[in-house]
Amino acid sequence: MTELFQAMGQMDNMTIGLWITGLMLVLVILGLRVAFAAAVAGFMGLVWIFSAKLGFEKGFIVAAKMAGTIPHSKVSSVALSLIPTFILIGFLAYHAGLTKALFEAAKRWVGWLPGGMGVATVFSTAGFAAVSGASVATSAVFARIAVPEMLKLGYNKRFAAGVVAAGGTLASLIPPSAILVIYAIIVEQDVGALLMAGFLPGAVSAIIYAMLVVFLAKVNKNFGPPVTGYSWAERWSSLPGALPIFVVIGIIVVCIYGGVGTPTEAGSLGAFVILLLALFKGMKWNQLKGSLMETAKLTVMIFSIIWGVLIYVRFLGFADLPHAFSDWLTSLDQSPMITLIFILLAYAVLGMFMDAIGMLLLTLPVVYPAIIALNGGVGVSPAESAFGMSDVGVSIWFGIIAVKMAEVCLITPPIGLNCFVVAGVRPECSVGDVFKGVAPFFVADVITIAVLIAAPQIILWLPGKMGFM
Repeated sequence: MTELFQAMGQMDNMTIGLWITGLMLVLVILGLRVAFAAAVAGFMGLVWIFSAKLGFEKGFIVAAKMAGTIPHSKVSSVALSLIPTFILIGFLAYHAGLTKALFEAAKRWVGWLPGGMGVATVFSTAGFAAVSGASVATSAVFARIAVPEMLKLGYNKRFAAGVVAAGGTLASLIPPSAILVIYAIIVEQDVGALLMAGFLPGAVSAIIYAMLVVFLAKVNKNFGPPVTGYSWAERWSSLPGALPIFVVIGIIVVCIYGGVGTPTEAGSLGAFVILLLALFKGMKWNQLKGSLMETAKLTVMIFSIIWGVLIYVRFLGFADLPHAFSDWLTSLDQSPMITLIFILLAYAVLGMFMDAIGMLLLTLPVVYPAIIALNGGVGVSPAESAFGMSDVGVSIWFGIIAVKMAEVCLITPPIGLNCFVVAGVRPECSVGDVFKGVAPFFVADVITIAVLIAAPQIILWLPGKMGFM
């Protein structure tokens, strides 16, 4: 045993970093929650590194003090206060009846298309995503609203569940998005720039989903009947019920990008407006309590992942793995674009075993510096860069692509959280049914990611117009 400790003490930090990273991945694969796996592995790594220099007792004390300061120092960040307000907006909007009004409007306006109820579900989930920062909440809400409607019309239950699970992922990309806020904090980029950058890619993703639904309905005549019979007067009359959604979107846009307030103030004001509307429409105390409790549960889950992963991130800094990984990637004799594609493929594999937020939090401290290095480093001009963008531009561009990959994780077996949520809400749909129904949307996601890689201006145009670049 003594010889083992001596051998461990003689290892360099890089080797320690690789061993601890391997340990963390094993813990995740064995089923330990990402927050705890990262915290345990990161703390053990800190103890290992400091013990090699100071001895075990002093090394343990230093590591414990360092790990103990992370929860307060990081959660006290003003930027993180956005997350609970964005989540609360979504739950309050549901109890205010906005989701039903939005779905009804979408059904009347696009239901006449082949697979029209599926198309209506995609666009209504996209609309709800614009006031809700949580994919899981979006899937849960529309599993209650859209799935029964589609089943009544004779839609295949697998497809009905699949389109809701896939549509829910749009909340990860369309602002206000909790995961975009987390990305901005980890890579130290402007939160407003990332939120604005998500609008057009989110719209593109929704349109590609809708096109897929129409294509499937055209190929399979028994796919699901269109919804017809609505007059223009009935279509226009459905819009006022969904108007508050656009009011909240306007508040967020004006506050953040009009210089009226901060993103946190925008989220708080949006939540306040939705609360007033919900109370006006007769929301009961139990519904308000439920909204607050669900918001608290989801927020605590996200914050717990952040705490645990940031302990691991602190360890990575001492092990110097991010710098070593960047050096290795830039030394490869291949196109930076090929390297980027391999990184995205690695994300696709990781997404089978990890949740979206945990995956990004664990990988970004290593992957993000490598992407910046591949592009040419900090301060590089677009003309001299590998991807044709400045360091700020590539940070935003890669962020949207990485978050889109995180969306895929939400519907990827065996962990795909959205699929489990939909199956939990709709007992008539098994988890297997949902995963089979969501399978065609993998193709749509691949197409979307390819489009965003090939046409970065879809991502960068709005941030550029708003002066973030």
